[in-house]
Amino acid sequence: MGTLDNKVAIVSGSGRGIGREIAVKLASEGAHVVVNDLDADPAAETLAAIEAVGGKAVTCIGSVTDAGFAKRFVQTAVDTFGGLDIIVNNAGYTWDSVIQKMTDEQWDAILDVHLKAPFHILRAAQPVISGLVKQAKASGEPVPCRKVVNISSLAGVGGNAGQANYASAKAGILGLTKALAKEWGRYNVTVNAVAFGFIKTRLTEVSAGGGKITVQGREIQVGVNPDLLAAMEQLIPLGRAGTPAEAAGAVYLLCSPESDYVSAQTLVCGGGVNI
Repeated sequence: MGTLDNKVAIVSGSGRGIGREIAVKLASEGAHVVVNDLDADPAAETLAAIEAVGGKAVTCIGSVTDAGFAKRFVQTAVDTFGGLDIIVNNAGYTWDSVIQKMTDEQWDAILDVHLKAPFHILRAAQPVISGLVKQAKASGEPVPCRKVVNISSLAGVGGNAGQANYASAKAGILGLTKALAKEWGRYNVTVNAVAFGFIKTRLTEVSAGGGKITVQGREIQVGVNPDLLAAMEQLIPLGRAGTPAEAAGAVYLLCSPESDYVSAQTLVCGGGVNI
């Protein structure tokens, strides 16, 4: 028996890294998961990982920033598993530059994926959640506690040089979290955020020469110089960066029944860093 048996979850950006770990963790606790990624292959790998732990999942391929994606994402959960109980807004990437060199394209792209896309997904989910609540009340059944977990960052809590776009988006998601907690409390939905500190993923673990990822045709420089990485880890009270599995554990805490009376909060998952 899992703590999330038969709950239906959608996790954006769950083909790789932290998102994959979140999807697998929720599935291992019994949730049915809609896996999303830009590309089919990573999504299929997450699907296989979920099936390997005995879970159930389906994929929904596409960019969270595409017109019509949010409704399709939500509808996939309803059509496949019959409901919607958990929303994790995780998809995103970084495109860094100091402000005098940052282009409008950089600014818009990061705000779109980290703030506008979660807004679209939550807006698309509202009629579904409202309808399920009305249905439960009409039949005399208790209204279950549903969960929204938005992913933020220490950059959104305290800022970060070279990341004006990312920090702004991640600060904005905290405001969205608090607003939705007040709007959706009447539906018995808790809305919280997890602000990640330094988590080792493919975006950080690259060579000293740096690396690139391709996002919708754009080549974007990513990575942290190993010397800088080591220096950053020394500033973390636990003495190391976190793992994707540990990051997923923080999200799971806010999806579990034990957090049913916790809402409008930001949980910092940063190894003791206090900004």
